[in-house]
Amino acid sequence: MDQYEKVEKIGEGTYGVVYKARDRKTNETIALKKIRLEQEDEGVPSTAIREISLLKEMQHGNIVRLQDVVHSEKRLYLVFEYLDLDLKKHMDSCPEFDRRTNALKLADFGLARAFGIPVRTFTHEVVTLWYRAPEILLGSRHYSTPVDVWSVGCIFAEMVNQRPLFPGDSEIDELFKIFRILGTPNEDTWPGVTSLPDFKSAFPKWPPKDLASVVPNLESAGIDLLSKMLCMDPSKRITARSALEHEYFKDIGFVP
Repeated sequence: MDQYEKVEKIGEGTYGVVYKARDRKTNETIALKKIRLEQEDEGVPSTAIREISLLKEMQHGNIVRLQDVVHSEKRLYLVFEYLDLDLKKHMDSCPEFDRRTNALKLADFGLARAFGIPVRTFTHEVVTLWYRAPEILLGSRHYSTPVDVWSVGCIFAEMVNQRPLFPGDSEIDELFKIFRILGTPNEDTWPGVTSLPDFKSAFPKWPPKDLASVVPNLESAGIDLLSKMLCMDPSKRITARSALEHEYFKDIGFVP
């Protein structure tokens, strides 16, 4: 940790304490996240090591870059690029706006897979649920990359509407906000949903709304893409690769 000098504590995020810090070698300002390990005596879980290794390889202009990882004094420190914004608002996978470059970036991308998806921070602050997929909210123990596509779909709609699509303040409120727009799922629309641990037969039965009325400023191709990203059944949700090949992006160049 000698390479990094803490400048100030700027927040207590989902996974630990966040510091604004300085890299003594390069004089670069960085964001330093001290991760709280649940099982300190057992070290860093192997699953987390694998996931972090993948994150270090992920270089994209719209994802906050993980620059370094330091294991010191039974703590794990993640070194991220510093964004000129309030890092206290970091969530599972959420949009952050870098004022220096006018770029929208995903922050904490993939950390949920590495360290689990918490409901509260260690300071008992409620974690934002606005981008959380319905299969997680319904207690599924088996979820994968479709949860990230759901999160990006929520961000997509938020960018167009200039406000969050599903701003729930509790897990049940988040579910109901989703159901009110997309309809309450059943065995016809999502086979197996009634067997998920937190599904209740007493849930109100809302019909789905027309997404074009929910996101009125989005063109028809965008509505089609959004509907596929926000498909309730994760097995039918569009993949990231297929989303990139969607008609909506046919005239758009991508940031490498």
